[in-house]
Amino acid sequence: MSAQKPGLHPRNRHHSRYDLATLCQVNPELRQFLTLTPAGEQSVDFANPLAVKALNKALLAHFYAVANWDIPDGFLCPPVPGRADYIHHLADLLAEASGTIPANASILDIGVGANCIYPLIGVHEYGWRFTGSETSSQALSSAQAIISSNPGLNRAIRLRRQKESGAIFNGIIHKNEQYDATLCNPPFHDSAAAARAGSERKRRNLGLNKDDALNFGGQQQELWCEGGEVTFIKKMIEESKGFAKQVMWFTSLVSRGENLPPLYRALTDVGAVKVVKKEMAQGQKQSRFIAWTFMNDEQRRRLSIASVKALVPPAVTVQPGSRPEQAAPDKSALARERPPGRNVFSPGCRGQSVPSTV
Repeated sequence: MSAQKPGLHPRNRHHSRYDLATLCQVNPELRQFLTLTPAGEQSVDFANPLAVKALNKALLAHFYAVANWDIPDGFLCPPVPGRADYIHHLADLLAEASGTIPANASILDIGVGANCIYPLIGVHEYGWRFTGSETSSQALSSAQAIISSNPGLNRAIRLRRQKESGAIFNGIIHKNEQYDATLCNPPFHDSAAAARAGSERKRRNLGLNKDDALNFGGQQQELWCEGGEVTFIKKMIEESKGFAKQVMWFTSLVSRGENLPPLYRALTDVGAVKVVKKEMAQGQKQSRFIAWTFMNDEQRRRLSIASVKALVPPAVTVQPGSRPEQAAPDKSALARERPPGRNVFSPGCRGQSVPSTV
């Protein structure tokens, strides 16, 4: 009997242990990295960065229809189940006003990274449209290569280079653009030394040599910024006030619970109307994201209903691990119902009814 991973969102596709036989069929490269646990069970050699990359390729191809995916050495190789959880909980947040996940939501990913992981999952699961911002030209090139090599993604994901030093939303959100939500996995450490120490602990825990550790380590912009996570999110909160009418929900992962109080104080200072904390768990790892809005309940309800109506496909209830069928949109209705000022650059493809967990 398959063991379930505790704490994952009900719609997460990764509740059961990996079906390695199937994943090896999807990506034969993975087969060379299989090993046996002390209990005699087949597993992946997670201490090998090439094995982790091969596993991610297989997962993205099998579950999310991403046929071509790769990242340069030295960039973060994200755990797919945890990234998917953020997307599913964000979907619940967007459904809290209308009871239906919007089929054409427009999402801004701050720090899309070389792996482009959040847009890949969000496009497949909900038909959302993504704008991804990034400071690193190398990461941006990698993400664009993924998008360009997978048919259809160019219509759903676009990328923007953040050219302003220290800016987050400024220079990325353009005039008259409207987003249903932003998401972000902020840099955690407050210095290069702290990031190196964290990488060293990871190296020891995984039994890696120094060269292998570099492949797991991540780039500077992925790992640290001056002041660390709290300072970064505070800056995000400060800037968000200037886009209060253009974004319904701002969100960010928060790695440690003890970092929440200063963030709550910052949100009070900028006048956030509502603040929500979403707890998540992947195995033994606890995580969370916070969300804030400057719109009241009625304003969000009107925007949510308009967003749901913008495409014709009817709402359906989705079981964990299943994917709803796509309905063809009525183009005349699309033209009639699209909310004024919405930043539509590709069609969404589904609406889903879910109970609100806010």
